[in-house]
Amino acid sequence: MYAVVDIAGQQFKVTENKKYYVPRLKAEENSEIVFDRVLLLTDGKTTKIGNPVLEGVKVTAKVLAHLKDDKVIVFKKKRRISYKKTRGHRQHLTRIEITKIS
Repeated sequence: MYAVVDIAGQQFKVTENKKYYVPRLKAEENSEIVFDRVLLLTDGKTTKIGNPVLEGVKVTAKVLAHLKDDKVIVFKKKRRISYKKTRGHRQHLTRIEITKIS
C-alpha cells in the first residue's frame, strides 16, 4: 500500500514504516503530524485518485529530526573578465517516518 501526499508543496510517494526527507516542517521533534492532502491511494488491487484530493484519507507521520542537507556549491565565471563568484547553500530538511495510512 502506498499513497501520494502533498507535503509543503511537493508530492511524495510514501509507504508505511519508511523514512523520508521532506522540506522543513514547523513541528517539534518526536511529535505526530497528520497530512490530509492525499492525492492518490492504492493497495495493490484498487487505486483511488483524488480530484484534487481524497476525502477522509489521512497519512500520519512522526517527526524524527530537523537537519541540514549537504552543501551545494554554485560557481559562476565569465572568461577574460576576471569575474568569479562562489556561493554555497544548505537546504533545511525534516526527517519523518510514516506510521499509518488510513
